[in-house]
Amino acid sequence: MTRLFAVMIMCLLPVFGVAAEKGDDGLHKAPWMRDTFKDLKEDLAEANAEGKRLAIIVEQRGCIYCEKMHTEVFSIPEISNYISDNFFVVQINLHGDTEITDFDGETLSEKQATRKWGLLFTPSILFLPEQVEDGATAQTASVAVMPGAFAAGTTIDMFTWVNEKRYKLDSGEDFQRYHARRIKERNNGSTD
Repeated sequence: MTRLFAVMIMCLLPVFGVAAEKGDDGLHKAPWMRDTFKDLKEDLAEANAEGKRLAIIVEQRGCIYCEKMHTEVFSIPEISNYISDNFFVVQINLHGDTEITDFDGETLSEKQATRKWGLLFTPSILFLPEQVEDGATAQTASVAVMPGAFAAGTTIDMFTWVNEKRYKLDSGEDFQRYHARRIKERNNGSTD
């Protein structure tokens, strides 16, 4: 009965969750997002100094999938707290004009950067390693990309998979296998 109650609460949290605030740019503003000068080398250094992983979230005004992520997924305390505790998140506007300095040193607008990185969907999240090779861009340096809106389980699993550096393991457990295992564990009530 306790497990059933917990599942019901997890399903209802997004309904009763706090609505995500929007900024003047029309984008959702989560408390764990950082307002930076968008110099990605500086952002990476700051993330590393805090012992966190750098993630870049690309969103756009009026995006129904961004809305869904902020109201139904990011509003879940377990997910919001995990992101806040482990990630340094910089928000980029798919159509924005704010200047960004990419890891390769090129300075361009947000919309030019997202085009350069080949991002078409919002939200998209690029997860960066602790060290980026000279000449790399945010897109080529990323260890994983989450293109689009996903359910809570997939989202927490992706953030956890990246944070635990499972992409480096030789165990053969890529994200899909990791996620399948985590689904099975959640369904069986085990989190080991």
